[in-house]
Amino acid sequence: MLMNESSLLHELLVLSAERTPQASALALAGGSASLNYAELALAVEQCAAGLMQLGLARGERLALYLEKRFETVIASFAAPMAGLVLVPVNALLKPDQVAYILRNCGARVLVTSIERLPLLLPALTGCPELQHVVLTGTAPGSLAGLNLIQWADLLAAAPCQMHRVIDADLAAILYTSGSTGQPKGVMLSHRNLVAGAKSVASYLENHAHDRLLAALPLSFDAGFSQLTTAFHVGAQVVLLNYLMPRDVLLALERHQVTGLTAVPPLYLQLAPLEWPSGIGLHLRYFASTGGHMPRETLQVLRRRVPQARPFLMYGLTEAFRSTYLPPEELDRRPDSIGKAIPNAEILVLRPDGSVCAADEPGELVHRGALVGLGYWNDAAATAERYKPLTAQTSASQSGLQLPEYAVFSGDTVRRDADGFLYFLGRSDDMMKISGYRVSPAEVEQVLYDTGLVGECAAFGVTHPERGNAIQVIATSADTVRAGGLNDLWNACRVRLPAYMLPAGIEVVAGPLPRNPNGKIDRQWLKAQWRQRHGV
Repeated sequence: MLMNESSLLHELLVLSAERTPQASALALAGGSASLNYAELALAVEQCAAGLMQLGLARGERLALYLEKRFETVIASFAAPMAGLVLVPVNALLKPDQVAYILRNCGARVLVTSIERLPLLLPALTGCPELQHVVLTGTAPGSLAGLNLIQWADLLAAAPCQMHRVIDADLAAILYTSGSTGQPKGVMLSHRNLVAGAKSVASYLENHAHDRLLAALPLSFDAGFSQLTTAFHVGAQVVLLNYLMPRDVLLALERHQVTGLTAVPPLYLQLAPLEWPSGIGLHLRYFASTGGHMPRETLQVLRRRVPQARPFLMYGLTEAFRSTYLPPEELDRRPDSIGKAIPNAEILVLRPDGSVCAADEPGELVHRGALVGLGYWNDAAATAERYKPLTAQTSASQSGLQLPEYAVFSGDTVRRDADGFLYFLGRSDDMMKISGYRVSPAEVEQVLYDTGLVGECAAFGVTHPERGNAIQVIATSADTVRAGGLNDLWNACRVRLPAYMLPAGIEVVAGPLPRNPNGKIDRQWLKAQWRQRHGV
């Protein structure tokens, strides 16, 4: 029996497989391998059956630590089909960071590769709830109490009854850096992810003949969105693990990509390159999310592909996507983050919860179907970011007996008289680097763990090539001398993923300045750094 409308995450794929089974669903960039919708849906159903055979309870967590490949996508949709919760882990993270996520979410299953497992094993000893490791290689058996399962064996399980799932159930936990240093798990329901897919596909005007390039990590909400929006309309996704920016351009040309979504630092790298002429024959739009797009970079991109429509977007992992600027408004309002996406409302509120007047700065608050379920196992952080709307907001309706929760972003914006929004800044110390929210405390903790610094402070600065970057000011530990600074850099490269690496480390005489609360004064250090460097 054909479904008429998807309401669960995996139904986005299943419904397209019923409509157009022979249409291409997935391709690997740079190669000829592909899966059509019928093949992909069958593999997802087989994987879900294999997971059920492990005796997993409804709602248990499956962590996924892989680069972009077919198995990554299959497991991403098999987990929610089986009634499990998907936890995609950024493939760039180091073993200790992966282990923290596994412990925090209590992952019962880990899907990874035979190549990644040896690096992970020492860290996995601190993950007591982990029982099963599914490997995309040939190493079945057991190891240190872990049940190792070969991918092919998982897919060989007989069909079976899945756990019952409804759209209010938890579907995925996406980890994002928190202001306290450790990453927080944003909980998203089936309803959140499906509503987001339909909303984004509507304003990008995605259709079955689109080919979307998945250049962003699938652990990133905007990266995972390439899968959900494509599957909603029956389009193709091209999976790309790029080493150099030119690899992106080659994939755009080779696979005749029609839609590209990326973060400003990648566009900054792409803009000065020579673009193959074939890209312009097919690219219908390019979209930017995860930070401010420099105006000069945008103008260069528009000259490179004049027929492609540019979409500037603003999003929150806690609510998936919030605003976009229609391309026809770009020349009139180049600094605007636009208006609310379909099926969402964006409020600009004062601290007392009342609505700001036109051009009055206030906090961006997102309400609607995309608002997530809070942070995994973190009541305090959830209460800080997810709050009930008060009667002072225009969104409130009299007679309602249950409160409506919205996401209070922590970002300061203003709304002009025409309803367009403008980003003004953040109310905390979080940094936006390559589309990721990065906590200064998380970077600082890694530096302290090296034992090579006395005190340190990390903060965000503008960077000519990256757009935004991390700068560190540190005092000297006994081991940090002229040659010791190289040791500190090497320790950072071992412990931090590329997007969290500082662009610069300056060692100064201590102690570092404190604010009235006795904490290291990052803002003063940042202001002094900018003054020294004339920026």
